[in-house]
Amino acid sequence: MSISATAKAIFDSEIIWDAHSGFMPDPVADLNNLAIWRDAGVNYLSVDVGFDLLPWERTVATLAAFRHWIQAHPEHYALVSTVAEIRKAKAEGKLAITFDLEGMNALNGRIEMVEFYHRLGVRQMLFAYNRNNLAGGGCHDNDTGLTDFGRAVIDEMNRVGMFVDVTHTGYRTTMEVMEYTNKPVIFSHSNPKALCGHGRNITDDQIKACARTGGIIGIVGLSRFLGEDRIDSDRLADHIDYLVDLVGPRHVGIGLDYAFPVEVEGIDRIIADNPQFWPAEEYSGGITTAYSNPGQMLELAEILLKRGHAEQTVRDVMGGNFIRLAGEIWK
Repeated sequence: MSISATAKAIFDSEIIWDAHSGFMPDPVADLNNLAIWRDAGVNYLSVDVGFDLLPWERTVATLAAFRHWIQAHPEHYALVSTVAEIRKAKAEGKLAITFDLEGMNALNGRIEMVEFYHRLGVRQMLFAYNRNNLAGGGCHDNDTGLTDFGRAVIDEMNRVGMFVDVTHTGYRTTMEVMEYTNKPVIFSHSNPKALCGHGRNITDDQIKACARTGGIIGIVGLSRFLGEDRIDSDRLADHIDYLVDLVGPRHVGIGLDYAFPVEVEGIDRIIADNPQFWPAEEYSGGITTAYSNPGQMLELAEILLKRGHAEQTVRDVMGGNFIRLAGEIWK
C-alpha cells in the first residue's frame, strides 16, 4: 500500500503509542526484539512484566531483569516516568518504555506494593487476568465483583498516578470499578464483542461506561479477538471504526498485545497447560493465535485516513489519546 504524506506526517510528529506488549514476562526474554517496535516507528510501549498465573516473586525478578537490560541499552531505549520524558525519547530516536501488570496477584495482598511497582516503572495495572483474585473477578470466571481490597487498590493507584486497567476483567467487576473510581479507566487491549463474540472481548455497555469515565479502549491485534481469523490492518480498522462510531474518537487507542517467542515457555503451551485461565470452549480447536504486528501501524493510519477519518482522529487513535490521558494521571 502506498503511504500518503499525511500518514507519514502523523508518524513524524505524533507519539505513536502501543499500550501493551504480549511476549512472555520472563527474565530470559530476548529484549533485542524491542527493535520490532522501534523500527516500526512506535514511540512508546508498555511492557508486560507479570500476570496472575505467575507468582509475584517471578514478577519482581522479571521487572529487575527488564529494567537492567533497558538501562544497559540507552542508545535505543529509555525507561520513562512522564509525558515529557516520552517526548524527549522520541526526539532522540529512542523507544520509550514503562511497565504493566496483568492482574493484582502481583501485589501479594499488600496495598503498599502498588507504590513499590510504581517507583520501578509500572504505570498501568489491570484487575484480574481471566480468573478471580483478591481484587475482583475475571472474564473467564464466576465474576464476584469488586472487593474491598480492590477498592483500596484503586484509591492507591489514583494516589500514586497509575492507569486503572480493566482488560481481562469480568463484566460486573469492570462496571463496579468504573462506578467507584474518580479517575479515567482504560481497557488497554480489548475489542468490542459486537464484532467478535469471544468471552475476552467487551460489551457496548462496558465501552460506554469506560468513555463516561474519560477513559480509552485500546484495540488488541490477536486473531482470536479480532474475529474472522484475521490480523490484517483492515480488520484492525473495523474495530477502530466501531469504537469511534460508538463513543467518539477521544476514547480509542491501540494495545496490540504483540508477542515474540520466548524460549522457555511459549504462550500456546501455557494456554494448553492451564485451562482454568483459558477455558477450552474459548481457546480449543488446536488454533495457534496469530498477531497483528507493530509494522502494520503506519498502514493502519493510512487505512483510517482512506476511510474518511479526520487527520486529528487518526492522530488521537495512534497515540494522542493515551499520551493526553497519561499527562492527566501519571505522577
